[in-house]
Amino acid sequence: MIEQEHKQTHSAASDVSSLILAIETSCDETSVAVVRDGHEVLSNVIASQIETHQSFGGVVPEVASRKHVENITLSIQEAVQLAGVKLQELSCIAVTQGPGLVGALLVGVVAAKSLALALNKPLIGTHHIAGHIYANRIVSPLEYPCMALVVSGGHTELVDLQEEGDFRLIGRTRDDAVGEAYDKVARALGFPYPGGPHVDKLALEASEAVELPRVWLEPDSYDFSFSGLKSAVLNAVNQSKMRGEDVQTAAIAKGFQDSVTEVLVEKAIRAVKEFGSQQLLLCGGVAANRGLRQRLSARCEQEGIPLLIPPHVYCTDNAAMIAAAAHLKWKQGAVSGLDLKADPQLKLEEW
Repeated sequence: MIEQEHKQTHSAASDVSSLILAIETSCDETSVAVVRDGHEVLSNVIASQIETHQSFGGVVPEVASRKHVENITLSIQEAVQLAGVKLQELSCIAVTQGPGLVGALLVGVVAAKSLALALNKPLIGTHHIAGHIYANRIVSPLEYPCMALVVSGGHTELVDLQEEGDFRLIGRTRDDAVGEAYDKVARALGFPYPGGPHVDKLALEASEAVELPRVWLEPDSYDFSFSGLKSAVLNAVNQSKMRGEDVQTAAIAKGFQDSVTEVLVEKAIRAVKEFGSQQLLLCGGVAANRGLRQRLSARCEQEGIPLLIPPHVYCTDNAAMIAAAAHLKWKQGAVSGLDLKADPQLKLEEW
């Protein structure tokens, strides 16, 4: 729950225009954006750390935090300059409160609190996954009830929204998140970090696939599990090596992607039908995966289900999506106190 959340009278009525500066530092990208009314992006600056972490084969939390410290001030200055606004014109300052890496979150929270205090502007602590979901609002108005399929490096979830800002988690991964599984499989196949795009590209180019298991769990479950599939990939790689054969890298990548996307798509379609959703929203970094986009688009077209997918820049971690989610709180008049704390375990349903 957002610390010290309370109702505060804005300088404008809750349904009138907002101009939000948002900060996102939950993992390895420093991002600052200025967004009007929750959907009109005036600027969205992203300082990526991928090259920094590649040599480690993954994100190193302490290194990520230090890079955020180096980048945050310049990112704020650039975002304001690109937006063509003055700081005093801002309605409020929004920041990712959680979930994420606690040291990385802390950099953003301290920067946001300092800016809010210096400008005497309201502060809104924002949920990272709510940001991924409402990134779709940048593309198109949302129609409720709707269903969100969240797929990222740290999260794989199905979220039912019966009305605006009302999040109900109906399914989640029981082990690896799908993005995490992609990176582990990519490492087994000899690809560098981040491995997901490499597996996606190879899978789409492959002419045949190694058959791998689909994990459906209980018949009525909307949960996911990818650890067994990851083990099956490792087994296929090791068996080839033991027999002295070349590893069928492309066929394994295609088999893995086929398994992952089939389970994600079919569970999402079933959830839409059961909960009477008017739209299906694809959200998170893995929403940039072309194989998933193609399969989900085809199934939604077959079923007559409206599908929203943000552009690639709003799929990965970015501050524009945080502003889009923060706009929900702005309209409610719900802001955070300056005692706001970074919360790596922040619950979506409680936000």
